[in-house]
Amino acid sequence: MTNSTPASRRGRSPEGRAELRRELVAAAARLFTERGYDETTVDDIAAAAGVGRRTFFRYFRGKEDALSPDHGRGLARIAEVFDTAHPDEPLRSLALRAAETVFELYTDDAEVARQRFALIREVPALRDREAASVQHYRRLLTRELTARMAGEPDGELRAAVTAAALVAAHNQALRRWLADGARSRHVPACVEHFRTVAPMLPLEGATTEPDLEGVTRRLERAARALERG
Repeated sequence: MTNSTPASRRGRSPEGRAELRRELVAAAARLFTERGYDETTVDDIAAAAGVGRRTFFRYFRGKEDALSPDHGRGLARIAEVFDTAHPDEPLRSLALRAAETVFELYTDDAEVARQRFALIREVPALRDREAASVQHYRRLLTRELTARMAGEPDGELRAAVTAAALVAAHNQALRRWLADGARSRHVPACVEHFRTVAPMLPLEGATTEPDLEGVTRRLERAARALERG
């Protein structure tokens, strides 16, 4: 059921826009599941959410985007964590904290998360869209970490490996949560599982020199496995 407040009024505030976006995502997930991705149109999604076609396109470029979390908000959150961090915060702590801000985008609606998980596995267009979004996070994390490791031995390489590791661990933790039923009460355990990547990150405080080439090979294998679903 949609909110009785007109979309034009709800769209005037950040809260209202976020609510409208959630309703469009939920409508898309439901219709894609019930009717099929190819059989569902933008007009169908807009009508199910109680808005017009023009409103839909204020939030998404096309129906392939309508199932995605708000990645723009996720990227902004990561950038904000880095921008506002205390200069003395250890880099490993900062990197983990930044990556963790994205979990809520996927876990705030368990039913939509379950539907999204199933659909991405089945629909190539949705799978490609999600893979492209993941790369945006990896590039942002690489850029932020590289800036903080400037002048350090192998700084650029360690930043790239760390960003890839964070993204891979994030995806693996989410997939485990989804495979276990995507229950809200299990979200803290999902985040805790993600944090087990901490000692694998080639950042400060390591007791031994990291095997960067070995780590990179393992991450590449994990990325290929994730892409195959």
